[in-house]
Amino acid sequence: MFRIIIFIAVSLPHFLFSQDDKKWDVNNPPGKFKEVDFTVNEGTWMNIDVSPDGQKIVFDLLGDIYVIPIKGGNATCLREGLAWEVQPRWSPDGNSILFTSDAGGGDNIWVMDADGTNPKEVTCEKFRLLNNATWMPDGNYFIARKHFTSTRSLGAGEMWMYHISGGEGLQITKRKNDQQDVNEPTVSTDGRYLYYSEDVYPGGYFQYNKDPNSEIFAVFRYDFTTGETKKIIGGPGGACRPQISHDGKKLAYVRRVRTKSVLFVMDLEKGLEFPVFTELSKDQQEAWTTFGVYPGFSWMPDDASIVIWNHGKINRINLDTKTATEIPFQVNAHKKLMETIHFHNKAYEDEMELKVLRDVTKSPVDEKVAFTALGHIYLCDKLKNPKRISKAHYFEAEPAFSPDGKKLAYVSWDDEKFGKLMVYDLNTGQHDTILSEPAIYRTPSFSPDGNIICYRKEGGNANQGYSYNINPGIYTVNLDGNNNTFVTAEGEKPQFSADGTSIFYTSGGFLFGSIKKSFKKFDLKKQKSEIVFNTSYTTNFVPSPDNNWVAFTELFKVYVAPMPHTGSEIGLSASTKAIPVAQIARDAGYNLHWSGDSKSVHWTLGNEYFTSELTDRFLFLNHKLDSIPPIDTLGTKIIVKAKMDKPKGKIALKGGNILTMENDSIIENGIVIVEDNLIKYVGSADNIRLSSDTKIIDVTGRTIMPGFVDVHAHLGAFRDGISPQKHWQYYANLAFGITTTHDPSVNTEITFAQSEMVKAGTMVGPRIFSTGTILYGADGDFKAVINNLEDAKSAIRRTKAFGAFSVKSYNQPRREQRQQVIEAARELNINVVPEGGSFFFHNMTMVADGHSSIEHNIPIAPLYDDVIKFWSHTKTSNTPTLIVNYGSVNGEYYWYQHTDVWKNEKLLKYTPRAIVDSRARHRTMIPEEEYENGYILTSKSLKKLTDAGVRINLGGHGQLQGLGPHWELWMLHQGGMTNYEALRSATMNGAYLLGMDDQIGSLKAGKLADIIVVDGNPMENIYDSEKVIYTMINGRLYDTNTMNEVGQENKERSKFFWELNGSGNAYPLYESTGTFMQPKCSCGL
Repeated sequence: MFRIIIFIAVSLPHFLFSQDDKKWDVNNPPGKFKEVDFTVNEGTWMNIDVSPDGQKIVFDLLGDIYVIPIKGGNATCLREGLAWEVQPRWSPDGNSILFTSDAGGGDNIWVMDADGTNPKEVTCEKFRLLNNATWMPDGNYFIARKHFTSTRSLGAGEMWMYHISGGEGLQITKRKNDQQDVNEPTVSTDGRYLYYSEDVYPGGYFQYNKDPNSEIFAVFRYDFTTGETKKIIGGPGGACRPQISHDGKKLAYVRRVRTKSVLFVMDLEKGLEFPVFTELSKDQQEAWTTFGVYPGFSWMPDDASIVIWNHGKINRINLDTKTATEIPFQVNAHKKLMETIHFHNKAYEDEMELKVLRDVTKSPVDEKVAFTALGHIYLCDKLKNPKRISKAHYFEAEPAFSPDGKKLAYVSWDDEKFGKLMVYDLNTGQHDTILSEPAIYRTPSFSPDGNIICYRKEGGNANQGYSYNINPGIYTVNLDGNNNTFVTAEGEKPQFSADGTSIFYTSGGFLFGSIKKSFKKFDLKKQKSEIVFNTSYTTNFVPSPDNNWVAFTELFKVYVAPMPHTGSEIGLSASTKAIPVAQIARDAGYNLHWSGDSKSVHWTLGNEYFTSELTDRFLFLNHKLDSIPPIDTLGTKIIVKAKMDKPKGKIALKGGNILTMENDSIIENGIVIVEDNLIKYVGSADNIRLSSDTKIIDVTGRTIMPGFVDVHAHLGAFRDGISPQKHWQYYANLAFGITTTHDPSVNTEITFAQSEMVKAGTMVGPRIFSTGTILYGADGDFKAVINNLEDAKSAIRRTKAFGAFSVKSYNQPRREQRQQVIEAARELNINVVPEGGSFFFHNMTMVADGHSSIEHNIPIAPLYDDVIKFWSHTKTSNTPTLIVNYGSVNGEYYWYQHTDVWKNEKLLKYTPRAIVDSRARHRTMIPEEEYENGYILTSKSLKKLTDAGVRINLGGHGQLQGLGPHWELWMLHQGGMTNYEALRSATMNGAYLLGMDDQIGSLKAGKLADIIVVDGNPMENIYDSEKVIYTMINGRLYDTNTMNEVGQENKERSKFFWELNGSGNAYPLYESTGTFMQPKCSCGL
């Protein structure tokens, strides 16, 4: 039994926490909280150290630091609070303790007296954070691991030395790259040698699915006398968490022996290695090891035994007898928990106001504005009354006005006929085809005289196919279609220079491209390009029509600067000092374009239109102004309303066994009656009389149940560009019964544009929800720089503007940053679904701070009572994505090994065969015990959390569209969940996370008609879940064998690009799968 004391929730005024008035306090962030007490005698991932006199043990548990007598007993708390404090180490004289704490904002090294008094932050890093400190023998210095990240947020480490009084520190080791870790320092008592672990896995970068039977980590020794470094221990099973004995003659370390983590001791004088204890908890060699590969442990002063954590307990290992004696402890934990963020959202409304206006541009001569919405081009005057320019069935995109404002160039797209380059005459309403040869045409722009168009021909992509992709690049063509001329293979977004003799373009990629980018000019006469601007983080350049100014986007925000013509390249950024630069957009800006007279810049954010006059940003242009006016934060809305799609009529699914997911009971011989898009009746079919206009679908012997909710579904919309009419990933998911998806890392514009198209019926797909672009904490042209609460609000506003109701905080390194995101989200009514990142300690802070969920599994397995009880007092859920399990081989390997995936006929209908064959036909064979020690071990902890009341959600991670979520379901079951509990994770739990459990997630009168029919009974055999024969999404019924609509309307789907003649089978694997499990993960890790 354990005690719970819940205090009254309190809410403090936000002004008390103004970033201008007060430093952010990690222990006391704004928001409601409660305090709980509970008692445990076991803990998870406990770092342990024995006092120099051998009389006491100091350890961490749930981010607090405790001390017990060497024989065990009730623990005395030295440090507690919302701050997370770990890895305590006694000083050589026993009077002080080093520890890692985020109380100052981020992970740094602190020191306190042995009784917990006089705490002091010694290091004060803000980005290159520190942990795992160990004392030098003189007690005046210590060694700690400093964390470095680059474009991958997992990072690497270096060993640094600090004086106990503080300072910037001294570098001892240099990282060999930005991805392979160095960690776990220990110093010999004579002060000569530093031992540490290092990731030595071949390849030179962090890799997923590493083989622990080979060598992942090795132990190295640095000589303070000579400066030389030498590898000491390695080989099969690796070597990690070294700990030198007091006499310096023996080195204890951890090695993997098949599925066991084993404590070894090496005789450094003889070079002999001996296993001394085979029952350690699982080490983390396959995962990211920011806080160490195994928790810290300690030698007893006589070097005859070792005190170490394993399986939730503290044990003393006798080296002679190789026996373990438990040192019992009891912790009366007192924890502060912030209120979990959870907001209600709507899955469906009859009418919506469109948020995603793409390709917005204004006429250079009047007030007309063109833009793309719902896959078609609209035209409005003075931002009012938008109307489509055609009634075409094909998609239209990327309009561009001619200099006289009389014409509009644009590109078209048809999934089966491909694209064309078109021109629309605003006076006559006529649409002329300039280039009819099938291709993917992009971003047309007129020459200054209006007679030539420059455009880009794309080389193909995973959503539109790879046909007609010969000679991609930038071209020019006369307005009559003649003289179609190749210009250059590189670059994006071509635009003519003011004199028409050159073409400007950007190189280095758009969003999610290279950090380093260039804005270039190609001289059409000299046939030579030159760099105009060299930049970092800039994703868009738009020169003014007179070429005297340039507007640009850097890390989402918009700036404007003069555009000097020097004949040589210029460095340009928001912080450039060589020329004046002015910020014009507070949060973000899309669709930059200029007025025809080059005096003002326009942009959009969501459906708001903004304008900034140059004279308002630069005083030297307007001598009447004494100061720069504030940046406009409210634009003018361009209002486009659309009816959400829903069918008309009645359908009855009759004769099946109904699993409502309201409870675990089955309604035999049931009937579900649907009218339009709502469920009207769920119950027994006995004595039910149907009206004559009801279409009856006989599903006798099948199971009727709610569609699945995949809340971590990467659906291949990470790219920029034109949307296809059919997104094959959506069809694959519908065919396997996934009716609602939530993508927590994706391109903001394309995902919300497609979400609106699905809602309006322009596209077929499951319900599409997303965070949009992640709030990335490492480097990249899409990173989110958050240093205060206003930064966090700004970052969230830019995705909320497109319709996001959730945000993904992604490995923001400092605790205060993550808390600021939480508070900003709370104020803006946004759920927060952070990247778990394989950081156990950070995961626990996410629970304490009130995140809506944690995305990905907790890397430590199993979890013990401390974590289970702690987590159970919150409403934070977990989406474990076992399919890409952190800390072991991905769970997906099990299904590739045990099932003939390449024979799955349904999968092959909606997925390019090359994707399936390349993963499925040559299989990796792994012993069952490796899976038991991997994702199944994680899954068993999920069962514990489920039993404690923590919601576990289903997330397929986009590994294999449609089928992957079923693998995830089955893996939840493998860990001990009942069939119903696993199915609950796939339905109601996900619906709750999205704030939509009143509309989706179960079969109940009044809920939306998201229904699947399964040819089997998943309550009896969980593996029947994939046998979906009908999927109903929002009342529209599809035969999953063809994905033709077969309900109130009969509609045959068109062909996918790989079904067309001449498409071939070539297909870039990683781009097409969107698995994010490439050697370099697309999602940042």
